[in-house]
Amino acid sequence: MSALLCCGVVVLAGCASMPVTGDVKPVDASQPGDSQVQVYAVPPREGATPIEVVDGFLESMTSDDPEFMTTRKYLTEEAARTWKPSAGTTVLAKAPNRNGPSLGDKDRKRTEGAYTLTGEQVAAVDAQSSYQPLAPTDYSQTLHLVQEKRADGKREWRIDIVPDGLVLGQSDFRRLYRSVNKYYFATGLTNGRSTLVADPVYVRNRTDPVTRMDTATQTVRALLGGPTNWLRPVADSRFPIGTALKKGVTSLAPDDQNVLKVPLNRKADKVGRTACRMMAAQVFFTLRDLTSARVEQVELRGDRGQLCSLGADEAVEFAPDSGSGAPDSQYFVDAKGQVERIPGNSKGTGDPEPVTGPLGSGTVPMSTVGVARDEQLAAGVSANHQDLYVSSLVSDGELAEPVVTSRAKKPEDRLSAPSWDGLGDLWVADRDRAGPRLLRLVGGEGTPQEVTVPSLNGGRIEALRMSADGVRIALLLSKDGHTTLKIGRVQRRGPAERPQVSVEDLRQAAPQLTDVSAISWSGRSRLVVVGKEEGGVQQVRYVQADGSTSSSGVLPGVNQVTAVAAADDEQLPLMAETEDDGIVKLSPGDNWQTVIKAGSSLVYPG
Repeated sequence: MSALLCCGVVVLAGCASMPVTGDVKPVDASQPGDSQVQVYAVPPREGATPIEVVDGFLESMTSDDPEFMTTRKYLTEEAARTWKPSAGTTVLAKAPNRNGPSLGDKDRKRTEGAYTLTGEQVAAVDAQSSYQPLAPTDYSQTLHLVQEKRADGKREWRIDIVPDGLVLGQSDFRRLYRSVNKYYFATGLTNGRSTLVADPVYVRNRTDPVTRMDTATQTVRALLGGPTNWLRPVADSRFPIGTALKKGVTSLAPDDQNVLKVPLNRKADKVGRTACRMMAAQVFFTLRDLTSARVEQVELRGDRGQLCSLGADEAVEFAPDSGSGAPDSQYFVDAKGQVERIPGNSKGTGDPEPVTGPLGSGTVPMSTVGVARDEQLAAGVSANHQDLYVSSLVSDGELAEPVVTSRAKKPEDRLSAPSWDGLGDLWVADRDRAGPRLLRLVGGEGTPQEVTVPSLNGGRIEALRMSADGVRIALLLSKDGHTTLKIGRVQRRGPAERPQVSVEDLRQAAPQLTDVSAISWSGRSRLVVVGKEEGGVQQVRYVQADGSTSSSGVLPGVNQVTAVAAADDEQLPLMAETEDDGIVKLSPGDNWQTVIKAGSSLVYPG
């Protein structure tokens, strides 16, 4: 920071961390505090030169300036009145460069000038606080300056033409903002369940300069504003249109009984009890990991008092995690092509055992496996990648005929590993170059339905992973010699008994990784990704569902990873398949450990 900014108190915020370094060590198969520096802006000095005004303005945007009042002092009166800092945020790899004339003592007769801001844009955050990662793109904007006559009769350089929104370097953006999940109910599903879907946005780490709201209140305000444009076609809110926080509310925190009271305007006064409980569930899951004190109950209040309340035990009914209700087991294919299971209650340290049913007996060797989230059914792809089988995991019997068969001549052009969504449907990609298809089998049975993907743009699906909510899909797409990660929105149209399903609006995730080799959903709105940057080495890292990453998301300490597996429950170990150490795990608070020396296609349910 330059002398134009002064630093306030350093606040230390403790959080849990996971050690991810150290050697891989065999076991029987039987976050440190972040410093937050509050930065305050200072106004331009009397007689400031144009370059000082430009630099001061840019640096002031990185501050915690209330309502950006000091920042606006670098603008003309008209520009200060009309500038909208909340219109969005441009994120550059580094703080912007500025190029323009040096209007100093030799140019006293000049009354105007312009400076060009340049840089490498890596992301954009829109007015809905929705993050969009970008492949590095050239950025260029102009700031125009004039000499404005002040109230004391003196003329001072000020900026009169300025783009709306903020322009921040990546490091400042990460210091000032944090990713949070707000929750909405999925629409168009056929299972009759009210499924919550995470909708990630970015809010200020501390008090927002414009609204003066703390982080929790900003998040509730964003929740009440409805789903982001990307998620809106497949999710909606139970809050009536126009519902907002009561005027003047800038802070929300649980009381000493861990009850969070949310005062709403009169738009919410007439909601029924069922809708109100669903509204409270949206707030509960949005804030459950955000406040310093854990929320145990949400109470929605209107003009006439309490509308409804929802406790933690009641909120389970709406939990966004779809599964068996028991600790997830891990499943893998052994050297004989048989499917084995590591019991869920062992957290990856139990003795592997063949699964019940024909996939465990190995009558047909398998190459990959996918297990339904209720752990009743499994799907296996044959060793030659040609056939997809579905079998029970709770009863014995003969292996049924394959439900999908690829006609491709080469194994690498046949079937991908299968994946189950939280609705109980099975997904697989046929990579046949003569006719590639994305297929969905309702309940894992019946005639496969082809899912259209309009925006592939010549790419081929190499691998896929379905989210637990059933409305998002992570795809590895190969094109022009590279494999990249994209996330699509699953839309269902037409009759509920047989909807037309498509994957829409693919958006790039982790665009800095030019080659991605493995993916797995981890929790409600995050993926584990294995990939490389251009000319770089392999890395394992976390990526948010909106495609954003953090500098702390990289997991060092494991090499030559060929596959990863993570669970809906983020407290369960992260598993990885490696070339040298077999299948390894990373538990919270521990180092990587070898679990099984021989095995492949390790997965959690899903």
